Amino acid sequence: MYNEFTGKPLAEGAPVFAAALLGLEPPRYCAYCARRMIVQVSPDGWTARCSRHGELDSKSRER
Repeated sequence: MYNEFTGKPLAEGAPVFAAALLGLEPPRYCAYCARRMIVQVSPDGWTARCSRHGELDSKSRER
């Protein structure tokens, strides 16, 4: 597993930025393979797509 915001392995303990913790920043890297994702930000959310693992959006990640 990889950090979605830095692309580094989770075991390295890379810091997560405050905006990411608040859900304001979309993930830039795939959590499964660390590939850079295609990210589109719109006024009502964001979508991120990994070429191997599919699409993710802000609406599916709401808590």
